[in-house]
Amino acid sequence: MVNSLQAQLLKAGLVDEKKLKQAQRAKKKAAKNTPEKVHDTAAAVEKARADKAERDRQLNLQRQEETARREREAQAKQLIEQAKLDRSGGETAYQFVAKNKIKKIYVTEEQFGKLSRGKLGIVRLSGHFEIIPLDVAEKVAERAPHWPVIIAKVEAEQAAEDDPYADFKVPDDLMW
Repeated sequence: MVNSLQAQLLKAGLVDEKKLKQAQRAKKKAAKNTPEKVHDTAAAVEKARADKAERDRQLNLQRQEETARREREAQAKQLIEQAKLDRSGGETAYQFVAKNKIKKIYVTEEQFGKLSRGKLGIVRLSGHFEIIPLDVAEKVAERAPHWPVIIAKVEAEQAAEDDPYADFKVPDDLMW
């Protein structure tokens, strides 16, 4: 059965039977080519799925890294809380550099001596500077490398051979 538009065009003489059959063949041929298009569509869908899976994998990786970073920071905070030394009663000012600014905290004489010899470290926790032992300071620096951990660097200076004051060493904890 011929559809009504084709029949009307045939009756009106606008198309002949040859052109009508040619149009029908073209229509059937296009219908046969549809599986290729379906195949192309399936490939596009599969590619989209693979891209989404890759994006999801990257997002999960970022989330896992963020979770691991938070866990390390929590461990560092716990280490500081457990190992911080009491500075109450400290009357000696100890100055150090943090973020290109000179900061001052008050410590006891014993703590001042250990800080100046590099036996203690200073770390910032919740807006306050805390004094912690050297081994804990190293652990904090490993777990949270972006947290500033200040440890005094003790360097032995080589005296010049012709230095007349070589016999007179200046103590590290000299107060001016």
